[in-house]
Parts: sequence; structure tokens; C-alpha cells
Amino acid sequence: MSSAMASSIAKNSSPFKVVLGSSSPARREILADMGYEFTVMCADIDERAIRREKPEELVKALAEAKADAIKLKLHGENSAQGRDQPTILITSDQVMVSKGVIRERPKGQEEAREFIKGYSGDKAFAVNYVLVTNLSNGASKGGWDIPEIYFHHIPEDFIQNVVKEGHMTCVAGGLKLTHPSVLPFIKQLVSNYFETTTLASAITLRTANLYWTVSLQPLKQQQYRIHCSDFEISSYVA
Repeated sequence: MSSAMASSIAKNSSPFKVVLGSSSPARREILADMGYEFTVMCADIDERAIRREKPEELVKALAEAKADAIKLKLHGENSAQGRDQPTILITSDQVMVSKGVIRERPKGQEEAREFIKGYSGDKAFAVNYVLVTNLSNGASKGGWDIPEIYFHHIPEDFIQNVVKEGHMTCVAGGLKLTHPSVLPFIKQLVSNYFETTTLASAITLRTANLYWTVSLQPLKQQQYRIHCSDFEISSYVA
């Protein structure tokens, strides 16, 4: 196993392997709590070098770039060890969109403060893309979830404290929306969960700010069906 990879040992064995292509502690924690065996691997790509004008295209491009980078890292190991189980790679990306402007992870305190002030008394969109790849043959499917978030007024002293502490601003959009101290300022969240159907059982992962769901259900051998929000993609990741 490469030094970039770390295993989370499951309480229950599964007929498939899952590779989580993410450095997010929240995503790792949720998968581990659910008792699934999985491997974490970071893509280590320069996300700022990948640019798209539309947020939907940006998060898709980033999730795909992460998957491509991880597949390259895994190539040598897989060639040496072979693959005795179906293996699923999950990658994703998220940005916030406020007043029509894409908000990624802030570069510093001033940008984080600007982001949070922009949310106060207004609304923003969390643009998520999740990509599921069958590493046995490289086939993949993905989809978007774009919840709309309405905010109450966010006091200046709260913004100053959050920016100074820093641990709640190191995420896409500059504000960790799931933190208990942030929740009182969220007026409403309108969202359809993203759902991906593949092999067996169910996994719920969390993005930096919100939740997304990957359901693994048994189909025919070597076939993985993708279901995204309210529509189904008829083709298979096979």
C-alpha cells in the first residue's frame, strides 16, 4: 500500500471494496462509523489550476481530475496485486455560489470574512458533484446536488470570531455550515439528496458543508446502476 493511503477497517466485511478519494475527515468519519471497509486516498492535485466558468462544470471537472489522479496512483499497485473484488472509487467536489460568484476555499482571513458577510441575510447555493467509478474497468457515472441555503443576519462579532479561529473557514465557501454555532444562522435549506446506486448496502457521506448519499445495492454481476436525485441514468457502470 502506498504511503498516501490509509485503511479504515470495517466491523462488517463487504463483497466489494470502496476507495474514498477525499482528504475530508468528516467523510472518513461517517464511513468508519457505518462499519464499512474502505481505503482513503488523496488525489494531491492543484485544484486552482482547473478552472471553469460555470460552478456545475467546475465541480464536475475537479471530481473527475481527482478520480484520474487516484487511478494513476493505484495503477502500479493494482497491476502487482490483481483485483479479486469489485472496487468502487468515490470522488466529489463542492463550491458555494453567492451573488452569482463562485466561492471555493478562501485563500486567507480577509477572503473568508468577505464570503461570510456575503451570506448574511441572503442566500447561497452549495454546488456538489459526486462521481462513482468502477476501478475494474474505468467506467463511471456522477451527478449534481445543488441545495439552496437561506441565511439569517450573521452578526459582525460572530464573523470576526469565526475568521480568527479559522477551523470553520477552511472549507468550500469559507463557512462550515454543519457546525453547531452556525446552524442558528441558517434560515432554510432546500435540497434533494444525491443518490448513487451501485453494489450492496448503503453509505452516507458528508461534504465539507452538507450531506450526500451513496447507496450500494446488488445488481447483476459487474453492473452498477446510478440514480441521481429525481432521475435515473439508464446506462450502467459495468
